[in-house]
Amino acid sequence: MSLRSSIRVSRRLVQNGAIIAKPLRSISAVAHEPLISDLSASYIELEEKYGAHNYHPLPVVLSRGKGTRVWDVDGNKYFDFLSAYSAVNQGHCHPKIIGALVEQAQKITLTSRAFHNDCLGQYVEFMTSYFGYDRILPMNTGVEGGETAIKLARRWAYDVKGVPKNQARVLFAENNFWGRTLAAISSSNDPTAYTGFGPYMPGFSSVRYDNLEELEAEFKKDGDNIAAFMVEPIQGEAGVVLPADGYMSNVKKLCEQYNILMIADEVQTGLGRTGYRLAVDHDNCKPDILVLGKALSGGVLPVSAVLASDEIMLTLKPGEHGSTYGGNPLACKVAMAAMEVLRDENLADNATARGLQLRAGLRSMEGSTCIEKVGVVAYSTPS
Repeated sequence: MSLRSSIRVSRRLVQNGAIIAKPLRSISAVAHEPLISDLSASYIELEEKYGAHNYHPLPVVLSRGKGTRVWDVDGNKYFDFLSAYSAVNQGHCHPKIIGALVEQAQKITLTSRAFHNDCLGQYVEFMTSYFGYDRILPMNTGVEGGETAIKLARRWAYDVKGVPKNQARVLFAENNFWGRTLAAISSSNDPTAYTGFGPYMPGFSSVRYDNLEELEAEFKKDGDNIAAFMVEPIQGEAGVVLPADGYMSNVKKLCEQYNILMIADEVQTGLGRTGYRLAVDHDNCKPDILVLGKALSGGVLPVSAVLASDEIMLTLKPGEHGSTYGGNPLACKVAMAAMEVLRDENLADNATARGLQLRAGLRSMEGSTCIEKVGVVAYSTPS
């Protein structure tokens, strides 16, 4: 059987929350759709033949995006409800962000960090002022941001806290997800992530998410050697898991009490996604180390960042950390434009309004359509 004959049509309501086709069809109608086009199948076959099989995407071949919509190679139009896992919070190909990209790309895109450039200073000043931190370390991908935060925490633990050499530990919340590097999977309790890739990073352990008692028990037991606790304000890998109100602010209080750094992984939850600039703002919490990514560039190119105080950031000396592309002129200009869009278009407030609108609209369809019940797409774990 050919690949094309084994794949059902892409013009359908996709079950996994990624994209919803327009116009909507009933489930019975979808079952009788024709197979995907030869054109779509040809692109998929090329990926299958020459690419690594580390993803299993839906049979939709996208070729264009604008705002909340995307189009496939056959001209079918969709609402994009996945938003590249929040990397395009500002919408696909936002004109201001693309304009900044094109303008800077015609000047200079990359300079070695052996030199200064005329964009990095503007960017770091803008970002530290916007988020209220002393310093920023620019990186590229979200997982690089996580690695950077952990590296900073360890160095702070040795230089400032006085943890004995090579004894610094980092705690994580169970069911975390922050990437697929060896360090990231070493903090995971998902067998799919870590099986077959050992040995793992030493000094990592985890406690249950949204469980302050368990966290404090670990702090009491070995707080002198714990450098940091890294946590997502909302977990998104094993479902969408919300903690109890006040969880993040109480975590920060415990970290302050035991002289342990709080690292907030806001790569996916930050930048307007939850109705606030940052998800931690729901709890009026300011983490010691903040990790950003994804929507930091509006989905245009990989940009991530780690923000912290002077005390933490200045433990790093020249040559001890960095990235060829981190802080490049193109990324700096794009990221500033992306943050200006977030601010000037009030996208955090819009996220709240659109969320309420979507839930109300779906609930109005209960009983009168194929929708039987609309529930809250979040679960709190027991304390």
